[in-house]
Amino acid sequence: MSHSTHPVTDRLPGIEAVLVALLAGVAGVAGSFAVAAFTPAFIAGPIAGFMARTLPGALITFSIVVLGDLGSQLNVLLAVGLSTTIFAVAALLGQAVGQRTAYPIAGVVAAATTALISVAITAAPTPSVVAGVATGTVVLLSDLSQSQAVSSHTADLSAGRRRLLAAVASAASLGIGGYVLGSQQSTQVSPPTLEGAQPWAAPEIEPLLAEAAEKSLGVSGLEPLVSDRFYEVDINSTDPTLDATSWSLTVTGTVDRELSYSYEDILSMEVDHQFVSLRCVGEALNGKKMDNALWTGVSIMDLVEPAGLPEDCCVMLRAADGFYEEFPLSALQDGFLAVGMNGEPLPRGHGYPARALIPGHWGEINVKWLTEIEILEEEQDGYWEERGWHGTGPVNTVAKLHVINTLDDGRKQVGGHAYAGVRGIDRVEVSTDGGDTWADATLSEPLPGTDVWRQWTYTYDPPGGEHEVVVRATDGMGALQPEEKSSPFPSGPSGWVTKTVR
Repeated sequence: MSHSTHPVTDRLPGIEAVLVALLAGVAGVAGSFAVAAFTPAFIAGPIAGFMARTLPGALITFSIVVLGDLGSQLNVLLAVGLSTTIFAVAALLGQAVGQRTAYPIAGVVAAATTALISVAITAAPTPSVVAGVATGTVVLLSDLSQSQAVSSHTADLSAGRRRLLAAVASAASLGIGGYVLGSQQSTQVSPPTLEGAQPWAAPEIEPLLAEAAEKSLGVSGLEPLVSDRFYEVDINSTDPTLDATSWSLTVTGTVDRELSYSYEDILSMEVDHQFVSLRCVGEALNGKKMDNALWTGVSIMDLVEPAGLPEDCCVMLRAADGFYEEFPLSALQDGFLAVGMNGEPLPRGHGYPARALIPGHWGEINVKWLTEIEILEEEQDGYWEERGWHGTGPVNTVAKLHVINTLDDGRKQVGGHAYAGVRGIDRVEVSTDGGDTWADATLSEPLPGTDVWRQWTYTYDPPGGEHEVVVRATDGMGALQPEEKSSPFPSGPSGWVTKTVR
């Protein structure tokens, strides 16, 4: 019985070649993740970011308003699927080349092609090489398995099956191993060791955090005044990994002279510690993308005034992740450049090494991974304005209803947070009959600061059957929160929060 010179590929049905390639692609993505974790060096990161930036504005708005976090998760899953497909094509190319050569060449070509594609997308050599090796290994082992089967005069079906099983086994082991290794990696970054420069560890931090804990109402299930988990919303699925020793913040544009500050320059300045709350413009009315923290940093005006500023117009903040947002120059007067958060260095997910905090505005204005403050001569659209949003104005007043507890004595306890930016919260009212009558809720004592939320709670004897609980807030200027509900698009959600209690 004669055999072909290239038994592996000659006897390989097309469907099996595709399945092997897909399995090799899975292994390649897992190899990339094993080294890069969930950073921009991971193959799916730049792809997900590219899709988020280039999809039509209407589709992005639908994803934010309707899908919420699910939209971001689907974007990542799609990026992982595309990454797998791209690596699978590299594996198919390797198999095609292998038809005209000895079987080891297929794995080598698949590995090299995968690595080249990956480094072109991520600019990260090490994860790209590992991804290539993982992809090529699956192709190589599956080819070797079938070659051995054919050489031992095994039937075509058995040989093809052995090839596929070898691909499954190798891809599964590489995939699981890569996922475990990547998941165990810390994606946080540590600040450089600078002698004496740790402003986030100042002695006044602990008393401020203790004050926030003491003033929290202690309602079961209600997040305290300093958030346990602070929300994150970004234009990319992976966060930049910046080296503070090479990072700089520049002041450019319509200024008398351009300036540049290093991380060490910032840490050597006089710092302050401020409680500041942030709320996402794209969140649902009663969503949970609103949080509070104690931030450590310096005045932005101390950074930009030495450059010489015009009398009016506007400013564009630019970030390392490609994000940019414009707002009036006057908003910088109380602007804050944060380098610490809750007594620790600023986490990577919140903008390490430094981020902007612009009091009273929606969260999108508070640009993370800040690299440039550009003073403009005339207004320009920011990232979200180009996509139809108008969330750069003052944040809307809201009282959220997040907790409904039944107490031991049978009474109901409801609670939440209220926020109105720099206007502050003066009053929260609760109705337990759908808005016919109102009663004042108990408010937490205000924390120091001009842009801070407050907790509220209210306890009552429930009527028989189900009933509607409605909450509304009055800001520090005496303005009542508008009753009419509005969509997050284009200027942020508004309206009274209502829940049916049974």
